[in-house]
Amino acid sequence: MKTSTLEQLRDGQLAGARQLKLACGLTEFPREIFDLAETLEVLDLSGNALRALPDDLPRLRKLRILFASNNPFTELPAVLGDCAALSMVGFKANKIRHVPAHALPPQLRWLILTDNEIEALPATLGERANLQKLMLAGNRLRALPETMAALSRLELLRISANHLDALPEWLLRLPRLAWLAYAGNPLNAARECAALAGAPVPDIDWHTLALGQTLGEGASGVIHRATRLLPDGHPAAAVALKLFKGAVTSDGLPGLEMAACLQAGQHPNLIAVLGKITGHPLDEHGLVMELIDPAFRNLAGPPSLDSCTRDVYADDARFTRPIALKIAQGIASAARHLHRRGIMHGDLYAHNILHDGAGHALLGDFGAASFHDTGDRARARTFERIEVRAFGCLLEELAQRVAGEAANRSAGLDALIADCLSEQVEMRPSFDDVIERLNGA
Repeated sequence: MKTSTLEQLRDGQLAGARQLKLACGLTEFPREIFDLAETLEVLDLSGNALRALPDDLPRLRKLRILFASNNPFTELPAVLGDCAALSMVGFKANKIRHVPAHALPPQLRWLILTDNEIEALPATLGERANLQKLMLAGNRLRALPETMAALSRLELLRISANHLDALPEWLLRLPRLAWLAYAGNPLNAARECAALAGAPVPDIDWHTLALGQTLGEGASGVIHRATRLLPDGHPAAAVALKLFKGAVTSDGLPGLEMAACLQAGQHPNLIAVLGKITGHPLDEHGLVMELIDPAFRNLAGPPSLDSCTRDVYADDARFTRPIALKIAQGIASAARHLHRRGIMHGDLYAHNILHDGAGHALLGDFGAASFHDTGDRARARTFERIEVRAFGCLLEELAQRVAGEAANRSAGLDALIADCLSEQVEMRPSFDDVIERLNGA
């Protein structure tokens, strides 16, 4: 969304606008925004100095989406609860300590309160029946409201980097939960420290690397092309280097992403980690990884504001049946490997998968990964079944994009998709079962 100016708003240049973004050091809500009351659907006031919203905000009767991240709000404005059409609310990186019971809009579908100071959530959260996506990483939560057990449509939950000593049993039984991140809580601290300290990968001295171009940047870090140097300073091999940021991301803590990458080990459908860097002049953390062939590309784009929890594929994305099956088999194998190592990926999505067009796929981005105890077989099984639902969404998307879909779909594949998406967690197949059934599809 393009940033507009107050001058444009005041001069009437934005009349009839459906979207508005203002980032100009605002300390008060501009009353001129109400001139757009008949059309405005998306309002982004992130990156200002706002502490309150006006009591008559519901005059924006068509407002569906409101962002106010990076402002000094200390309380989620109660007036939001009076906005009848509002379904997406984002107040990331404020100073919010209190969430009033009335502040949650009745049609709430997507709530972002990442990186605040919230210690408790109101019981009314469990009354928001449309809620699909809830992002709470980087707060001070010690518990979740029991009423959340009624959130039958909740699909994605981020509760990393809080103060939780345990996960409630009702959470693991939510019928549609597929993407869960809970790292960085006391409940898992010992396991996470052990993973970070005991990973069987070599140390790589920072001074033996020569940085090249930036290949990409995400919420947790920056990926560079780099060259490993021989002792005489001559280049030896091209690699990828990911340098992690220190801030809380929407998924959790970058340091724990590194721990998960290290704990994951080697697998043909994971990007190989060659080592972790030491001796960085600013004491930054980083991983040296295999450099991926440029023929690999993202399977899809991330969810949009409208799709909420589902990835967005290119309009012309089509696969032959053998290639779609090969992609699915590879990702299921990678997921099985991770769960055997006590890792839940937490973000098993097409936008985190690279593929080469011939069916070889690589699962990446461990920013939402969490650890579980493989010795607790019942709990480990439950975590795996939650991730199987995410895989079911992926499999459904691939099946929908098989060229000549109607003629190529099989009853066996449709049944597998339905079983993976079952709203009874315990009835979903394991990844062992998934792989066996895919091999026979």
